[in-house]
Amino acid sequence: MDGHRPGEAGGREFERVADELRGRMAGGAYPLRSFLPSQRDLAEELGVSRDTVQRALRELADEGWIETRQGSGSRVVKTQHIQSSAAKATRLRGAVTLAPFISEAFEQAEVTLDVYTLTSESLDAHIRLQAERIRGGSIAPQRIALRMLLPDSTLPLPYPRAKDDLGDTRMRDRLRTITELRTRSLLGTLRDLRTENLVPSVDVRIRHAPLIPAFKLYLFNDVEALHGMYEVIERTVSLAPDEVIPALDVLGLGATLTHHEKTDDPAAPGSVFVDSMRQWFDSVWDLLSA
Repeated sequence: MDGHRPGEAGGREFERVADELRGRMAGGAYPLRSFLPSQRDLAEELGVSRDTVQRALRELADEGWIETRQGSGSRVVKTQHIQSSAAKATRLRGAVTLAPFISEAFEQAEVTLDVYTLTSESLDAHIRLQAERIRGGSIAPQRIALRMLLPDSTLPLPYPRAKDDLGDTRMRDRLRTITELRTRSLLGTLRDLRTENLVPSVDVRIRHAPLIPAFKLYLFNDVEALHGMYEVIERTVSLAPDEVIPALDVLGLGATLTHHEKTDDPAAPGSVFVDSMRQWFDSVWDLLSA
């Protein structure tokens, strides 16, 4: 079980997992005839239970996206390549997923990405998928510039934590371990692209700020922004094979993202939002982070 009441957060989580996987297949991260990662790997990466992943995969199989065979995994049998205009069509439902925007950004000659987030887990997964596209020759960016702001690891974060024992630090220790692991993975993936001469210029910088993230922010090439508030949820977490505890956590994958885009009109709402988020990010980066 996901630790949510039926029909509430658990249902939304299953739908968001399905949306995320659709976006990855449509964006080329999981190309036609390729296999999806294992259910266990998807559950770990996306921060959900295997039951949630299984529900999402059943829906994708029913829709004809994938074909699942016992012992062989799930193979992509249908794709719908997302160009810029098609990706933006996913906004009609009022929320977007990250995958198509990452795919679009990496299809450009220059990729500039600024990120503010609680952990680097989700971004690491998306960057690794784009690295495989680069190695496969389907995209060929010439420059990648990434700045990522993470919270200071010494901060007493209000989440994730054990719900009934404020002195139990295991959830925070687990978060720190995951963040450090994924950050090293992300750095290694991008630096390998430069070392292997696949991308001529790679500039990756990661800093920590004394702020507790209440939202996540992605700024793409100074013209687009994805923004989403972290929703605090109750869920059960397995800390050991025989120990499950109630915990307070936030939706990472499940955080609803909204899209904002600059136009030629500096007074347009999208332009104002992107510019203000750019100014906010730069101010924290320059004055508060280390």
